[in-house]
Amino acid sequence: MAVKIYIALIAVALVLATVFYITEPHDTPTIMTQLAKTSVTVGSTTIEAEVASTPASRGKGLSDRASLLPGNGMLFVFEEEGSWGIWMKDMQFPIDIIWAGSNGSIITIEKNITPSTYPTAFYPETPRAKYVLEVPAGFADEHTLAEGDIIVVQ
Repeated sequence: MAVKIYIALIAVALVLATVFYITEPHDTPTIMTQLAKTSVTVGSTTIEAEVASTPASRGKGLSDRASLLPGNGMLFVFEEEGSWGIWMKDMQFPIDIIWAGSNGSIITIEKNITPSTYPTAFYPETPRAKYVLEVPAGFADEHTLAEGDIIVVQ
């Protein structure tokens, strides 16, 4: 008889523990908030770009993404002009990197930068970049972009 009571108590305890575990809130993975998007005109082409304007979003960039669709990009916006470096940490695909000053004038273009270049960081030729635009590899050649062309952020 004592054994039956003991087994019944263990069963009740397991059921209660399971109920408490299921109903107790658990830490859920942090979901990154979706970045704001803006239209960016480069030369005569307009693309949709996610805006990375915080240290966290700039640090993450396009890392861990499978691809970047044609007509899309990521615009890094900095508080002031500087020599802002870009690397390919955790990237899965090649990109073109375009640096522009606060007036929108393109100052440096790096083409077809592949994930295998990590940990090398790429920098503009002059330390006056306020914006960095990452676009699919081949974009700069396809649209014949050159230093001095203008990026217009809507």
